[in-house]
Amino acid sequence: MKIADIKNPVSTLSGAGPATVKALSNLNIFTIGDLLSFYPRDYEDRSHRVSLNQFELSKKIHTAAKVISHEYFGYGKMKTLKIIIRDETGSASLIAFNRSFLEKSLPVGSIISVTGTFAVKYNELQSSSFEAVMISPDGNLEDYKNTILPDSGIIPVYHLTAGITRKILTKLISSALKQYVIGIDSEVPEDIIKKRALLSKKDAIKKIHQPENLQDVTEARKTLIYEELYLFEKTMLKRAYTHKGALPGIDFKEDAKDERYEISDTQNDFSPKQAALLETLPFSLTKDQLAVICKMNEEIDRGYKERASLTQESTAPLFTMQRLLQGDVGSGKTLVALFASLRVIDWGGQAVFMAPTEILARQHAENIAQYTEKLGIRVAFLTGNVKAAGRKTLLKALKEGEINILIGTHAVFSRDVVYKDLQLAVIDEQHRFGVLQRQAIIEKGKQLFNNTYACPHLLMMSATPIPQTLALTVFGDLDISTIKTMPKGRKPVITYLVSEGHEQNAYNAVRQELDKGHQAYFVYPAIEESEDDSENESIKSAERAFTELSKNYFSNYKCALIHSKIEEEQQSRILDDFRYGKIQLLFATTVVEVGVDVPNATCMVIEQADRFGLSQLHQLRGRVGRGSSQGYCFLIYRKNITENGIERIKVLKETTDGFVIAEKDLKLRGPGEITGTIQSGDLQLEIADFSRDHEILLLAREDALKSFSN
Repeated sequence: MKIADIKNPVSTLSGAGPATVKALSNLNIFTIGDLLSFYPRDYEDRSHRVSLNQFELSKKIHTAAKVISHEYFGYGKMKTLKIIIRDETGSASLIAFNRSFLEKSLPVGSIISVTGTFAVKYNELQSSSFEAVMISPDGNLEDYKNTILPDSGIIPVYHLTAGITRKILTKLISSALKQYVIGIDSEVPEDIIKKRALLSKKDAIKKIHQPENLQDVTEARKTLIYEELYLFEKTMLKRAYTHKGALPGIDFKEDAKDERYEISDTQNDFSPKQAALLETLPFSLTKDQLAVICKMNEEIDRGYKERASLTQESTAPLFTMQRLLQGDVGSGKTLVALFASLRVIDWGGQAVFMAPTEILARQHAENIAQYTEKLGIRVAFLTGNVKAAGRKTLLKALKEGEINILIGTHAVFSRDVVYKDLQLAVIDEQHRFGVLQRQAIIEKGKQLFNNTYACPHLLMMSATPIPQTLALTVFGDLDISTIKTMPKGRKPVITYLVSEGHEQNAYNAVRQELDKGHQAYFVYPAIEESEDDSENESIKSAERAFTELSKNYFSNYKCALIHSKIEEEQQSRILDDFRYGKIQLLFATTVVEVGVDVPNATCMVIEQADRFGLSQLHQLRGRVGRGSSQGYCFLIYRKNITENGIERIKVLKETTDGFVIAEKDLKLRGPGEITGTIQSGDLQLEIADFSRDHEILLLAREDALKSFSN
């Protein structure tokens, strides 16, 4: 029996009245089975007594005491009960706010067990945060000197809500354990339990809620974390096989493959249009680019061959490439995607590039058109702003197969968009799109072969380096390729940390670069001036900085302002002017984070940099140094920056490796928005933590792969 199979409502438990059931509903607990998987968030070690005289040395007192007297202070209905107690080392007061009922449950003369935090206030030792359990209604304290206190041991600490106490929840869980724990089966195969030295599921459930010592906690947590991650990975693998007829692979080696690909080695593997593009490039592809291209060629060819050999008796899913291509800013992912597009075009298919903004989509269209203008490839650009007449002509050409590559925004999967033979969907900045949006573009290319549906190949690209742990979870059903090697001649950006108040140094450096004929960005956390209520200080804005600096400090230079409130068409004009050198200094918000490629831009100043995430800062920094000249980035941080904040931005100064930065960001602030709920949904885990339990996750995935293959 699995926990999920236990359907008895919690209201049938002894002592669980309507108020308790309502409180449990607030905790999203509806069945006894859910109670057993409502794991403690922490544990309190009460295995040893801690006397009152040790209040300065210990976080909590845990002692046997005698109730000496009851007192009240305050007026009228606001009176508060004070319980005077004494243990073998001294006296203290328990301040029972809103707990006047304790006058009866802890009568004068009784012997009680007390646990709580104590401090000296109003010339006496007292606690308002305490728990007390009756040991005896009367007696001598000396008689209980060596007695084991009733609430001793390792005590689970649960997340609670209004209307339910730890005592009530513990009672309910204890009842559930007595009724059902014996019948709970392990969901991990027995051979893996032995191999990984795990407990049985029933023993782990019992020990996680009722541990006898800390070793029980460690063993139970390891077992339950492993099981949750193992089942998660099996689900991801099953989904991968269902979608593409193959299991995923993830390669985090320094090189994408062990082989060192050279141009001469790969030319024979390239299709005609791929080879033609390779001949026109004024530079050499990096070994990582070549490795990924060759791997995708194999997968695209496999998909076509399986379709060609498909018979009506076949029941296996047709293979389709489903790959995440991640690489640092400027590593050449778009060019790799173009090679994949040319592969399907040589097979007679079409490709689509989908970008989250019109600016980024337009830039892709311009760059790809330049690469393909001599290859006889027809490239089209489609967004919601394309006029009706032009749109009608474009859609007709697309449906008839006259367009080989379509590039655009969400418009590329609009209802009236029909492809003749869509075989590859490329999604750039994949974290900006939801699951339903990705599925919508896949549906545009879905075709029926001998009663079996085949989907187009999917290539998702991310310029935000994803730590291995998150890749294994959020993208566990995808093959993942990584481009780490950068194009030859690209110099690492030099980063300087500047304390607020010393901005002049950064401004002077920017002026020197502008005088050399280069361009620069100034980036701000807000469009308009605003107040941060939590920190009681102003947030610097792009609008105010543009007004002040363009007039007072950079008046001799051509300046412009860009942010998300400006219409997209005007944003495109501003970026075009910046790209072609009509604008020297661009004041902006994070709209320039992706898709802005200006090789002549060598400087970036980011104000109040400690307000940004590390990955975002790295993305912004990637806008400079994209040409042959040295790039510089100045991170101006606030005076009241925390130690954690300093540690975070120091990472940017120490390395330009986006994967190192992403791992550090994950450790410093947790998963947070690195993945974002837009792309992955809210991953609801009961006890495991993807970043904390990284090593267990790798073991669980290894075992899941083996068991699935068998």
